[in-house]
Amino acid sequence: MGTGRTLRKESHVRPCKTPAGKAHKSAAQRRRLVKFGMSEDEVKAMGDEDVRVLVQRPAVVKKLVAKKAK
Repeated sequence: MGTGRTLRKESHVRPCKTPAGKAHKSAAQRRRLVKFGMSEDEVKAMGDEDVRVLVQRPAVVKKLVAKKAK
């Protein structure tokens, strides 16, 4: 096994997330859910973590929207 530079490197150069960056990402994810067909009021009421989970699974979101439309 090697003992080179790749094993000694630490993650000091990775940039930290800023609150503004998080807000932009969250807003983009909320817009994406609205494009999938969810209502804006419903998306506004959701928490950031719930939004993040739903954005990862667009097929599930489309099924939920279709189910509510019936």
